[in-house]
Amino acid sequence: MRLSKRGLLLALALTPLLAGPAAAQNQLATITETKVVKIGIPTDYPPYGFVGVDLQPMGLDVDVANLIGAKLGAKVELVPVVSANRIPYLQTRKIDLVVSTLGKNEERQKIIDFSVAYAPFYQGIFAPKATSVKSFDDLAGKTVAVTRGAMEDEMLAKVAPPGTQVQRFEDQAATTAAFAAGQTQVIATSVSNIGILSRKNPSLGAEYKLLLRDSPCFVGIAKGEEALRGKINEILLAAKADGTLEALAQKWLKRGIGDLPL
Repeated sequence: MRLSKRGLLLALALTPLLAGPAAAQNQLATITETKVVKIGIPTDYPPYGFVGVDLQPMGLDVDVANLIGAKLGAKVELVPVVSANRIPYLQTRKIDLVVSTLGKNEERQKIIDFSVAYAPFYQGIFAPKATSVKSFDDLAGKTVAVTRGAMEDEMLAKVAPPGTQVQRFEDQAATTAAFAAGQTQVIATSVSNIGILSRKNPSLGAEYKLLLRDSPCFVGIAKGEEALRGKINEILLAAKADGTLEALAQKWLKRGIGDLPL
């Protein structure tokens, strides 16, 4: 049956609409063909991502991004992102993946997909190496800096034994400054904040002591990209099995990966 001229024009007009979603949802094939993968990473959030003395991005997320690129056989284009734009960049295909301390929750799962977890993100108790803190009971009699009303403050209140001298400050900057100045012996904060502190004050020798809360990091992937998500999961699970992820966590977080969720 021959199409009329009008029918032919209509069919041609509809073709991009019909092919669009299928074509859009094939990022793995595009990466394989172009041998380039664009990955969003943080550059102001040590130890996950920051700019080194050579002005190049470095950190745990940067290492994971480069690992993924190597396993994909692709050149990695690192794209700096922040919390506000990392998901929009993914949705608008400015990047193929987000490796930027991204936590998973129900709201985000409605708009993007996630890989298996690749690293912990946590709030904890930190103190100089010489300060012995092996259990929460050891906080008794010690001064602990914490930001008033922060998640660490809420969790510390649940586990601190009687006799703990909790000193609350109005923001993270003041909390960190108090600990760095020696006004407190211990600090309750996030691993990212302690990373900034350690870079600025390496002589403090602040180290991880106890866990307050764990919130793992996941790779963000555009919705519907099942082939790409499957490949990223394959890469991360292999890196977990062979100890690569454990080594990266120890290198950057001074703590192992623990029991990461799938």
